[in-house]
Order: sequence, then C-alpha cells, then structure tokens
Amino acid sequence: MLPFLIVGGIGLLMLLVSLIFDEILDFLDGAISGTAVGSALVVFGASGAIVVSNGLPIWSAYLISAIIGIAVLIGVQLLIRSLRRSEDGTPSSPVGLYGVTRSTVTTTSGEVSLDGPHEIETRLAFADETIPRDTRIRVIELQGSRVRVERAVPTTDD
Repeated sequence: MLPFLIVGGIGLLMLLVSLIFDEILDFLDGAISGTAVGSALVVFGASGAIVVSNGLPIWSAYLISAIIGIAVLIGVQLLIRSLRRSEDGTPSSPVGLYGVTRSTVTTTSGEVSLDGPHEIETRLAFADETIPRDTRIRVIELQGSRVRVERAVPTTDD
C-alpha cells in the first residue's frame, strides 16, 4: 500500500503546485497539463490503496489503478482543453445588436439591455435623439464602455 500512498502524495503535491502557479508543470509543450497528471496520480494512489485495503491481489491493484488513472488523465485533459477554448480572448463587439432602452436615452446618458449572448448587464448608452424608455433599439457604435444607439424602427414623420 505504501507505493500507492507515495504516488498519491506526489500527485497531490503536483496538483497543488500546478493550480497555484497556473500550469507551471505542463508537459510536451502544453499537450498534457500538470493538473491532469497530478489528478491522475492522486486517483491512481487512492484507487490502489482502496483495492489493496479490500484484500485483492497486488497485481489487480496496479491494473485497476492504472486504468482509472489513465481515464482521469484523459478526462481532465479534455476538460482543460474545452475550458481553454471557451475563454474569451477578445471581447465581442455589440455593434449591430438589438435591445431595449431601460431608461430614457439622451445625447449624453441612458441605459440599454442588449439581446446578445454575452450581454448580461445593462450598458450605458447615448443617442443622437432622445429615445424613450422601453423602445427597441440597435447599437450603431461602441465608444469605450458606452454604446451609441438608434431606434430599431425609425419613426416616420408625417
């Protein structure tokens, strides 16, 4: 059981170092993360200790631990890769999005809610004309953190 405890302890140390120092222990130029290897070693050690403590032969402890450890290595690596792909490298532009005014939008101030997938909060807005609250709008320009909007359906002057 001692080898499993040692491997599990090394894996735990490797996992902590990798999480604290942001993947400082990547292998093969980032193909395998230190977090995945550390997780696999922890699970290898834990499952081996469990198998040995249940009275199964030592060869089965190594076999079961290796299979479970490899499965965890692959699973954690795929999860990390998926999370890295979903990171926002550059913010998406709201220009062209539609939304609704949450307050009266003037030439200097106002708030709007946009319909975009990344738009979960209201944005500060301004317009060339006064737009009343609860009016459908479209973003035509981004200036810093504020957006310039116009009515989505322009009013017709009779």
